[in-house]
Amino acid sequence: MQRKSLCLALIGAMAFIAGTATAATRVVPFQGPSSSSEQETFGRFIVKYRSGTAQRSDSRKVTSSLNTRVANVFGANKAIRTSHVRRLSANGADVVRTSRKLDMAEAKALMAAIAADPAVESVRIDRLLQHTAAPNDPYYTTYQWDYFNPVGGINAPSAWDAGAKGGGIVVAVLDTGITKHSDLDANALEGYDFISDAFVSGRATDERAPGGADLGDWTTAGMCGANSAAKNSSWHGSHVAGTVAEVTNNGIGMAGVAHNAKILPVRVLGHCGGYDSDIADAVVWASGGHVDGVPDNTQPAEVINMSLGGSGTCSPEMQSAIDGAVSRGTTIVIAAGNDNDDAMNHTPANCRNVITVGATGISARRAFYSNYGTRIDIAAPGGGYNDGANNQENFIWSAGNEGKTVPEKETYMGMVGTSQATPHVAGVVALVQSAVGTPMTPAQVASLLKQTARPFPAPTDRPLGAGIVDANAAVAAATSTVPATLLSNGVARAGITGAAGDELMYMVAVPAGAKLSVLTYGGTGQIKVFAKAGDAPTAQSYDASSQRPGTNQTLTVPTTVAGLYYIKIVGVTAFSGVNIRATF
Repeated sequence: MQRKSLCLALIGAMAFIAGTATAATRVVPFQGPSSSSEQETFGRFIVKYRSGTAQRSDSRKVTSSLNTRVANVFGANKAIRTSHVRRLSANGADVVRTSRKLDMAEAKALMAAIAADPAVESVRIDRLLQHTAAPNDPYYTTYQWDYFNPVGGINAPSAWDAGAKGGGIVVAVLDTGITKHSDLDANALEGYDFISDAFVSGRATDERAPGGADLGDWTTAGMCGANSAAKNSSWHGSHVAGTVAEVTNNGIGMAGVAHNAKILPVRVLGHCGGYDSDIADAVVWASGGHVDGVPDNTQPAEVINMSLGGSGTCSPEMQSAIDGAVSRGTTIVIAAGNDNDDAMNHTPANCRNVITVGATGISARRAFYSNYGTRIDIAAPGGGYNDGANNQENFIWSAGNEGKTVPEKETYMGMVGTSQATPHVAGVVALVQSAVGTPMTPAQVASLLKQTARPFPAPTDRPLGAGIVDANAAVAAATSTVPATLLSNGVARAGITGAAGDELMYMVAVPAGAKLSVLTYGGTGQIKVFAKAGDAPTAQSYDASSQRPGTNQTLTVPTTVAGLYYIKIVGVTAFSGVNIRATF
C-alpha cells in the first residue's frame, strides 16, 4: 500500500486571515527588566510625571512622593529610599537613584508601584549600556547576512542590544527532530516523536516515543512512490532549530535569532514526509493540550514553527488543532511553500489563525521559489538563487550534520526555502514575547509584525505580505511606554473622533534612511498635529508640527535614526471622521 505523505523538507507557511488581528498594540504601564536580566541589579530609574502635576512643577517633590510608595511596597525593614539625581532636559523626566541595588523582582515591584500613581506618565530602568558588539560566533559575520544586512536582513542585532534575546520563551519546532550538536544542545528541551508509523519513523514499532531526536529521513529510489528519487537525510529540523535559537556568544559556529529561548523538538517528519494526523496531534501537545497515549507537555510552547506543507486544503483536524493552540496563547508560524504558486493552494499554509511566511533573498526581492498571494502575512530571508545564491554566502546557514542517512559528525549547512524564512519570524516572535511584561495574544503578535514590517525596497512581482520582518521595530513597538496606537506604513486609520482638548497618540516604526510623512484629512472640526522621534511630542517639544485651520494637516518628520516616531492629534475644537496616514 502506497503511503500518502503530507510534508516535504523545504517548505514553508501561511497567516492570519483578514480581520482577525487587533488594530492597536498592547502598551505596558512600565518597562521593567527583561527575563534575560535575571543576574543584573538595578539602581537608577527614569520617572516621568504628567504635565500639571505637583511633581512635574517642582522636582523637589519627587523624592517624598516616591519614598511614600517605596515604603508601602517594601516596608521599613528593607530600608530602601530614593534620591533625586536630576531632571532631564530632553523631556522633563526625573532620574532617581535607590539607596541600594535591587534585584529583578524588587525592581519590577518598585516600578509597578510607581506606575500605579496617577501622576506618573511612565517609568523605566535607567539602563547601563555598553558598546555594541557582534556575537563572537566565528561564522556570524561571514555567513549570517540574514540577521544584519540592511536591505535583506531582519535587524536582529538592534533588538538584542535593546535586551530582547528570547529568555523564558519556548519555541516548538515541528520538523524532522534535531541531532546532537554543540551549538544546539544547551538550548534544546526533551521533545517527543509523534510519528505513528514505523515506515515513516524508522523505529521498530508504530508507537510514539519520548525525545525529539532526528533519526534521519533518507529515502531510496521508489520508496515514496513510483519514480521517486533517492535522497540523503536532510537534517532539516536541526537547521530550522538553529535559526530560531542556536547558542550564541559561545565562541563557536553561528548565532540564533532568539538565542536565549529554548527549543522543543517535536518529530513529525521522517521517511517520505509526515501524516496530517500526527502533525495535528503534535500541534495540540506542543501548545499544552492533551493527547491520549502521550504524557502531557510540561513546557508548553509560546511559539510553534512549522516549516512543512503540501498541496490541498486545510483539513478539519489541522484547523481544529491550530484553533486550540491559538486559544491557549500559542502563536503558530508556517512556511508558505516553495512551489512558486499561490499559497492558498498549500496546507497548512492556508489554515486560519496562523502567520504565513514567504521568502526573500539578500536583495529583499521575492525568492523565485517562494509561494505568494493574499495568504502571505510577512516575508523573511530564505535565501535566493535570483540573488546570485550560487554564491553560497547567500544561502541561510545553520546547524547540520554530515551523515548521509543516520547522524554522524556535526557541521553547518546552507539551505534556501520558505522553511528557512519561517524560523526567522518564529524567532522574532520569541524576542517580542520575552521583552513584554504580559504575553501578547497570537492576534496581537500577527498585527504587530505586519505593522512594523520593513517595506520592500521595490514592489514585489507577486504579493508577499506586509514587508520583511523587522526584529528591532517589533520589539520597540511592543515595549513602548508611551500609550499609542501603532500605524502601518501607508495604511490610513479612519473615523477619528474627539472633543476640544482631546489628545490622541499614534506611533509608527520607521527604518533607517526613510522619510516620514504624516497626513490627516477629511471629517469636520479643527485639529493640530505634532510628531517627535522616540518620545511623546508636546506643544512645546516636537520635531515637526502642522497647525492650519481645519483637519487637513501635513508634516514631514526628520528621520535621522531608525526607531519609533510618535504622532499626536490635539483637538482645537470637537472633531469627527478624521483620517490619519503615516508613510515612509
